[in-house]
Amino acid sequence: MLTKLGAWCGAAAGLCVAVPSAVEAVTGETGPTSFVLALSPALAIPLLVVLHLRQSAAVGTFGVAAFTLNAVGLGLFGGAAFTLNMALFYLDDATVKNLLRGPTSIALLGSALVFAAGTVLFGTAMLRARIHPRVPAAAYLVAFPVLAVAAKLPDTPLTSAVHLVAGASLVWLSAALMPSRSPAPAPPGELVEPNIEAQRAQSPRNSRTCRRCHADCRT
Repeated sequence: MLTKLGAWCGAAAGLCVAVPSAVEAVTGETGPTSFVLALSPALAIPLLVVLHLRQSAAVGTFGVAAFTLNAVGLGLFGGAAFTLNMALFYLDDATVKNLLRGPTSIALLGSALVFAAGTVLFGTAMLRARIHPRVPAAAYLVAFPVLAVAAKLPDTPLTSAVHLVAGASLVWLSAALMPSRSPAPAPPGELVEPNIEAQRAQSPRNSRTCRRCHADCRT
């Protein structure tokens, strides 16, 4: 159940990154797209936990350290992204520049650096473990550090492309976590006949009865 919930949250997080960025490539930054982007880090947390649990036995101490740094960085950068998209977006440029001259700028930069380092290490752990698909794991390793560093830059086709790659990597990793469907049960006749043959082999005295049951089953 946890794996399925983490996968669905991760897919939602990826869509919250990719879809608004694709829209902003045409319309520019808007209130609704900023709101959706602000939600993505919170939705990515369950996915990060499930990804680590799936590969924890294969990555050892390095994987635990990478997961911890990525989780802390995601929490810090998630707060920074929420602030940028839900608060600073609605302020005028003069006010934003005044805020970014003080400790706010240092805090935002520090959260971005911790997040970038965590994604690099956790992406490396995924590649080393060979549990998750390698293409989205590599995209995770590359795209999210760039996304973190470019968070304060103006929206351009390049930043939109980075967001699309990052979002697609989350969706791909989430899809790989989805449990496969169990095989359909065999027809009843195929299950009964082997059992009857086993009974006949084990109980020769009841062979006549077994043949009668076998005939009844066929009818």
